[in-house]
Amino acid sequence: MAPGPRAAGRPAGSPPGGGLTIAAALCLLHGGLWRSGGRSPGLMSDCSPARRKICRGRRRRMAAAGPVCKCPRTRLPVGGASALCVFVLCWLYIFPVYRLPDEKEVVQGVLLQQGKAWRSNQTAVTGFRKQLEDCCDPGQLFAMTKQNSPLGKNLWFDGEFLHSVTIDNATYSLFPQATPFQLPLKKCSVVGNGGILKKSGCGRQIDQADFVMRCNLPPLSSEYSKDVGSKTQLVTANPSIIEKRFQNLLWSRKTFVDSVKVYNHSYIYMPAFSMKTGTEPSLRVYYTLEDFGANQTVLFANPNFLRDIGKFWKSRGIHAKRLSTGLFLVSAALGLCEEVTIYGFWPFSVDLHGRFISHHYYDNVLPDSGFHAMPEEFLQLWFLHKNGVLRMQLEQCEAPLFQSSA
Repeated sequence: MAPGPRAAGRPAGSPPGGGLTIAAALCLLHGGLWRSGGRSPGLMSDCSPARRKICRGRRRRMAAAGPVCKCPRTRLPVGGASALCVFVLCWLYIFPVYRLPDEKEVVQGVLLQQGKAWRSNQTAVTGFRKQLEDCCDPGQLFAMTKQNSPLGKNLWFDGEFLHSVTIDNATYSLFPQATPFQLPLKKCSVVGNGGILKKSGCGRQIDQADFVMRCNLPPLSSEYSKDVGSKTQLVTANPSIIEKRFQNLLWSRKTFVDSVKVYNHSYIYMPAFSMKTGTEPSLRVYYTLEDFGANQTVLFANPNFLRDIGKFWKSRGIHAKRLSTGLFLVSAALGLCEEVTIYGFWPFSVDLHGRFISHHYYDNVLPDSGFHAMPEEFLQLWFLHKNGVLRMQLEQCEAPLFQSSA
């Protein structure tokens, strides 16, 4: 996968836009000569006859080296040093090593593609699925099972440095024998929680999929169902949600059980073995649902899968403390499903028509700054959309008038 629209096709060592490198800029600023390899007639122009022999030897050694900058020794006055600092800062701003496009640039880029009919590219789908299988094997490692996590195995947490647990009888009994899905899944909808879903009328289209995945126990009440649907086969639940919304199930067990009834006979996917703080809340969810005889079943995320998916996307240019839940789910879907359509994956404050939208379809609570790299994730997913690997729904599915009459 290309690292991004600005980096693709760029010669090694050159900054975005094909301008000079920072090293070259500093060299020119000092009055030296930039040499990118081979002989440079001006390289020895400052050598006096007495030093020509020394310079000639230096030139031979430099011919085998990489890009070299020869800068004469100069003593900058205080004002010159300040000017140098200003110049470098300006240069870094204009030609950074990597700069994401802003919201306006993204919207314009998406609008250019909107008039084109999307087509699935089976060759690209197969190729990308093969990459996922080679690195992460979603079909076998998506969830903890007795097959991939045998009794006595030492399990390393993916989000906790140098922390592991040994799978004992009590933990082993919580896992299904094997992956509970009939693979490959056919048509899958992965539903993010972006505010772009509000008034989208995509609920009916989402529910037409064979398998629907949702993120972080989102609300599915009647006021939202016309936009986000009501069908769910798998929904994620972060331990932080259990802590904040349900007080770690210390006093709110029935409230929790009642709240997840909206997901019907679904799997609740939890990262019990990512962080030490997430293990206890995840186990409480499992036992609570079991004690109340609920229709939902807990699946525990395999930390090996989460770790490998993180490495997979990091190698493609996404640098964040942790990937978003949505990208984890999309990655899994691309490995489990024959056809993937994603909804609500739009991390920007305006829609394609320049109208301001809330961060989520149900609230406007912003995530912690710097924890996820949502714009970078979007650009990677948009790249997959353009190449026919998945389909990203960004416009309305049904007009509001049709929604109200349905």
